[in-house]
Amino acid sequence: MFHSLWGSGCGIRTVHTLLTCGVTLVLLLHDTDLYSQEDVWIHLQPLVFVLMVTFSTALYYGVSLMDPGYVLTDGDEKCHPSLANGEQETESLNPSTVRMRRCGYCLLKQPMRARHCKSCQHCVRRYDHHCPWIENCVGEKNHRVFILYLTFQLLVLLWALHIAWSGFHSAVAWSNWLRINLFLLGALVVIGIFLVVVTLLLVSHLYLISCNVTTWEFMSHHRISYLKQCDSDTNPFDRGIIRNLWSFFCTCGNVVWERVYFRDTINSV
Repeated sequence: MFHSLWGSGCGIRTVHTLLTCGVTLVLLLHDTDLYSQEDVWIHLQPLVFVLMVTFSTALYYGVSLMDPGYVLTDGDEKCHPSLANGEQETESLNPSTVRMRRCGYCLLKQPMRARHCKSCQHCVRRYDHHCPWIENCVGEKNHRVFILYLTFQLLVLLWALHIAWSGFHSAVAWSNWLRINLFLLGALVVIGIFLVVVTLLLVSHLYLISCNVTTWEFMSHHRISYLKQCDSDTNPFDRGIIRNLWSFFCTCGNVVWERVYFRDTINSV
């Protein structure tokens, strides 16, 4: 399920595309290290750079338009694959130990770790946060694509920073220098801002993923019903860094988080 290209995030996506195209054009038109190669290889670096920018933009649109994991029915969540043992689960949980709350907005039963997003007007499985820049939620189905986008965007921004820095030319007068490098300076400012934001986002998300904690759970631990009874340093979903990372990046399909949450109880029965 994908959002409409012309939906509520159309304006944000347009701004992102215009900024990307504008900065790329400035870097391509200036005399930079992008054209430092000679003879037949002169167009190789610009071509690779444009392809990387294009792929990064495609990832942006992908994560922006993807279904983040909307809860659309009151279906039986116990039939989905579980991460408790990494296999298809067939046994059911004790109904007395798991209580699925009903959302007060969309009136659907919320699986554990789901949350209703007022902007998207849906409950989202393993809700992480609503990102205003992609105008979409980050949830169970698109979180990995979001991380891939941030990683690739960081690589593009680092290369773009090097290209922009190499294009500045000296001048005798300050006014002449500003006139020659004005557009390149503007591109450098945009690149610098995005580089800081993307780096902070990627580092923070990788840390939370390694702990199997969502941004919403990290920020609102004391207000979430299934975390209230846990200590601030205790995470019932944490199974070690390696297994957390493996589960996040290498597991497909919906997860029954109730099974992970109550795994000690289930294993003791």
